[in-house]
Amino acid sequence: MRAVRLLAHGGPEVLSYTELPSPRPGPGQVLVSVEAAGVNFIDIYQRTGLYSVTLPAVLGQEAAGTVAALGDGVTGWREGDRVGFVVQLGAYADSVVVAADRLVPLPVKVSAQEAAAVLLQGMTVQYLTTSTFPLKAGDTCLIHAAAGGVGHLLVQVAKLKGANVIGTVSTEEKAVLAREAGADHVITYVDQDFESEARRLTAGRGVQVVYDSVGQATFLKSLNVLAPRGMMVSFGQSSGPVAPVDPLTLSQRGSLFLTRPILGHYIATREALLARAAEALGWMARGDVKVRIDSVLPLSAAADAHRRLESRRSTGKLLLIP
Repeated sequence: MRAVRLLAHGGPEVLSYTELPSPRPGPGQVLVSVEAAGVNFIDIYQRTGLYSVTLPAVLGQEAAGTVAALGDGVTGWREGDRVGFVVQLGAYADSVVVAADRLVPLPVKVSAQEAAAVLLQGMTVQYLTTSTFPLKAGDTCLIHAAAGGVGHLLVQVAKLKGANVIGTVSTEEKAVLAREAGADHVITYVDQDFESEARRLTAGRGVQVVYDSVGQATFLKSLNVLAPRGMMVSFGQSSGPVAPVDPLTLSQRGSLFLTRPILGHYIATREALLARAAEALGWMARGDVKVRIDSVLPLSAAADAHRRLESRRSTGKLLLIP
């Protein structure tokens, strides 16, 4: 099979497009023929060594395709079934072995590319808005990187739930995308101070929740825009890791809550995985949300995809096609 392998940590140039032995499913496993794989910041974190991964490794945490073969003891799946998976290493390949209970079925109305574009980020949005901080009508949220892959979806789902949305972006082009997604207010933080603007837009009251995938560059100011007993949801670090926080900081700013969630803990059981995937894919199938695909690249161009994502030039999902 053809795959993108990581032999050593470093920049995008360390990604190697190579031929590897074709995998075979063992007991309880399924061989998936990959039609599209999603590119996510976790892939970059693993490539650079920020997140631990055993080397050599085939990167990629999200893909969609069809069942190609079944291992012993597998029930509930047949060859040719359309499936997707997340948080399973090895998606940057034309074939990958996945535990049968970690696969999810794809709706008829959702293509493999659409599924690969929405599964990881859509389920992330699902747990952020329903479990981490259950958004309700009348809440005000601040969403950083509101035109990015997660942010663009997050704005749409927040509006579905009746929340007021303040988004931050880096350029006017991205501001247009955030407004099109439904953001009530968009702050271009290169030209405006998002802290003072968010305070002004809420008449000094602050927001109930901040969804922050940026990390180091936005963290401390984000605490300052929260209303008393508000929640800081730090779920990414595209600008770098956040420095250690003194818990006293949270009390001084209004008895705030701070959480650093990851998708894996919210889909730990099969029931949770199926429920969250069904809702995320359902949004897509019904047209409740629109997923913006920034670029569709061949698998051999994985390094270019990483460069584009790291540069923050992308305005939507990056996909790799074997």
